[in-house]
Amino acid sequence: MRVFVTGATGFVGSAVVQELLQAGHQVLGLARTDAAEASLRAAGAEPHRGDINDLDSLRRGAAAADAVCHTAFNHDFSRFRESCEEDRHIVAALGSALEGSDRPLIVTSGIGVFPGGREIIEDDQPSEGASPRVATEQAVQALRAQGINAVLMRLPPSVHGEGDHGFVPILINLAREKGIAAYVGGGSNRWSAVHRSDAGRLYRLVLEGGATAAAYHAVAEGGMPFRDIAEVIGRRLGLPVAGLTKEEAAGHFGWFTHFAGLDMSASSRQTRELTGWSPSGPGLIEDIDQPYYFS
Repeated sequence: MRVFVTGATGFVGSAVVQELLQAGHQVLGLARTDAAEASLRAAGAEPHRGDINDLDSLRRGAAAADAVCHTAFNHDFSRFRESCEEDRHIVAALGSALEGSDRPLIVTSGIGVFPGGREIIEDDQPSEGASPRVATEQAVQALRAQGINAVLMRLPPSVHGEGDHGFVPILINLAREKGIAAYVGGGSNRWSAVHRSDAGRLYRLVLEGGATAAAYHAVAEGGMPFRDIAEVIGRRLGLPVAGLTKEEAAGHFGWFTHFAGLDMSASSRQTRELTGWSPSGPGLIEDIDQPYYFS
């Protein structure tokens, strides 16, 4: 299978590329820079020069492939809403190149698209206004209504592993800056998690299985108390660990307050039954207790 991968040199995308290549598939990876091209060639993939905001380059890449994995996203949270709306158009462009075929398009979304407070399952659909990220889910729903084989891959708040630059490193940097590893209230709100290698394998399994469901959950651990994450960070940095009131949390976490207090528990039972996926990577607490998270 020849697979077009956006975000092919990113933290999740590069794991997808590696998994596909090791399974004998061909990869056409989106490359924005010379360095990205060189990295993809070194990995054994074919670079496709373009950018996620160059919709024509995306259409050409998708048209030249048997399947598409869209893992790219602009993680500049200072313009999160704008990035989500851009993703709506990106998904539509990728899907338009697959029209009239059953070639699958896997689109990355997140468990955080839901308001939280209960375990999220694959059949759940976020309500309008729940999160700006709903734009991505709506774009996939629109493609499916047109008969295009587009599916969602929802990632948990922590996709962890060496090289992680997501939510846990943000927490580590905040703890260093503020001199405390904090959580909101009692810290009982839960985060789901997956190791990047397990996530990469699930993308491959979904492609090879024909992408038969509307949504899949790359969730290895369904609900880790946020307090447990803070305790590892505090111990590693030699800092006090404490719960904060909502008012105190706003001053500590800033723009990240919403995510720090959100309960993002999720199930992957249906995903495992459909694909045979069995996560084997280290758990979140074991992984973030490694030196590479604090070097």
